[in-house]
Amino acid sequence: MSAKLNLSRVHFPVTALGPGRRLGIWFQGCSIRCEGCISADTWGPGRHSTTVAQLLEYAEPWLEEASGITISGGEPFDQPDALIELLTELTRHPDLDILIYSGYSIEQLTPSLKRTHGLIDALISDPFDQQKPQSMVLRGSDNQRLTLLTVLGRERFMAFERPLQPEDKTLDLMLDEDGTVWMAGIPRRDDLTRLRDLLREQGHQLQISADTAAHTSHGAPTT
Repeated sequence: MSAKLNLSRVHFPVTALGPGRRLGIWFQGCSIRCEGCISADTWGPGRHSTTVAQLLEYAEPWLEEASGITISGGEPFDQPDALIELLTELTRHPDLDILIYSGYSIEQLTPSLKRTHGLIDALISDPFDQQKPQSMVLRGSDNQRLTLLTVLGRERFMAFERPLQPEDKTLDLMLDEDGTVWMAGIPRRDDLTRLRDLLREQGHQLQISADTAAHTSHGAPTT
């Protein structure tokens, strides 16, 4: 029986979270809940309960086109059974590299990484800290670490162990079927707040994930 999975969203292509055209998978639910997180909408339990098998069936056409996979959230390691099953099934696509974002430290993840040995190519770990600078590519704060775990990971991600360059400051803009607009990538500090304020000044009604952080910190579902 396939493991249950609380899922936030899936999107292809994602170009701002690793090399190439990537399949992005966002887990729903996070026990870490870093202050200032731009993905506070993924903290709570959400409404998209599925299974790993259903996710893979849905994403199969994109897996044939993708150059890699980025898994984020939420916190992927808060759903270890689903994560391990997903990673194991993805080994059927050996040419796809897998990058995972986690708010846990690499030291905390040591037992989990033993269970996923060889299944994760690159890992960005440690909690987002809005008091720290943001000068490294693919990271929201400079305390976060990029760990290359396989030969494929070193081949494709070694070039990302460097300071941000102007060409790195890109975001993918997506539109869900329900009209929700969202972004994938690593925005600069307060980018989303400035965008919200600008659009509100022009008469638009909207909220960003930071607006719901107070509610999701108490476990309320997000909208």
